Amino acid sequence: MTLRTLESLGSLAGRRVIVRCDLNVPLNGSEITDDGRVRASIPTLKALLSQGAGVVVISHLGRPDGAPDPEYSLAPVAVRLAELLGQEVPFATDTVGASAAAVVAAVGDGDVALLENLRFNPGETSKDSAEREAFAAQLAQFGDVFVSDGFGVVHRKQASVYELAMALPSAAGLLIAEELSVLDRLTEKPERPYTVVLGGSKVSDKLGVIGHLLPRVDSLLIGGGMVYTFFAALGHPVGSSLLEADQIETVTGYLAKAEELGVEIVLPTDIVVAAAFAADAAHEVRAADDIEGSPWGATGLGLDIGPATAAKYAAVVESSTTVFWNGPMGVFEFPAFAAGTKAVAAALTKVAGLGVVGGGDSAAAVRALGFHDDQFGHISTGGGASLEFLEGKELPGLTVLGWNA
Repeated sequence: MTLRTLESLGSLAGRRVIVRCDLNVPLNGSEITDDGRVRASIPTLKALLSQGAGVVVISHLGRPDGAPDPEYSLAPVAVRLAELLGQEVPFATDTVGASAAAVVAAVGDGDVALLENLRFNPGETSKDSAEREAFAAQLAQFGDVFVSDGFGVVHRKQASVYELAMALPSAAGLLIAEELSVLDRLTEKPERPYTVVLGGSKVSDKLGVIGHLLPRVDSLLIGGGMVYTFFAALGHPVGSSLLEADQIETVTGYLAKAEELGVEIVLPTDIVVAAAFAADAAHEVRAADDIEGSPWGATGLGLDIGPATAAKYAAVVESSTTVFWNGPMGVFEFPAFAAGTKAVAAALTKVAGLGVVGGGDSAAAVRALGFHDDQFGHISTGGGASLEFLEGKELPGLTVLGWNA
């Protein structure tokens, strides 16, 4: 089977289309601090509206506990959607209740509306398939066809991702099709040299990716909090740095496997060590095997890769033809510890082939550090989904659309 795309739905003129987007954006009160996912949804919505379809957009935001919570309302997103689409976007204050029914009933050809946060309804994320099916059946009453375009949630078996795709004629939107095209290039005969850069806090989140990609890459660069588990596996003291002691044995195995395969796992040679986890913490650069040689001894902790490592990583990235990057190199939210992440991001903009920012914290980091989306080959909208795809896992939100990896 192959992925069902918009063309498989035939003419959509005069039909009502439910579109599952991923509008899970960071908010500061009612202010959207990064609208990347909203902007990524626009091409599919415009394509449907241009055909004369009436569009009902659904999404989640954050992790409310199956009940309405004003902190996680999608109301600010409706405002931003209207700005980006250049037309009014009526907002329903519930998911399948009276407000949703009234708003949807008013959707005509070429109109678009947004329903409230799906996760305000316990049926969306229920572990009981019957409860998910019941919620999906209620949502299905609002449309004639279903378009799944929230790539960031395709690894979840949730009502709006899985059961709704079975309740109505369904297909993938333009965003999911684009994401899969890029990820396919990362896994099926990527152009070489092929480098993967992994960072972020926990090595356990990336173990599956490391294991699956080791036979496929030329270089694997490690940074972020996960690097300290690698250091511990090599016998280096790491002070109070983030450490997953229960993963040391697994990491040791991967280091041996990489050597056997002739793949270079590149670790930092220097680290920015701080006195505390704070934006204004005193800090200094230490050799990677001398973290506890800092003035703070065993209480010091690494918060970024050092300048020599940043320069080396940047050189490897720039000289590669294919690069996938997931996870910041340090605590980029603190300016004093953002240099490593910024160096990798800058290098990625210079990749002559395909440079991919793997969503999640990486996407947030490049925008926070002043980079623009069009400077990169691709910025994924799904950190967790991208990682699980690269692990070779089956993603329920894709298989239900006919995708056969």
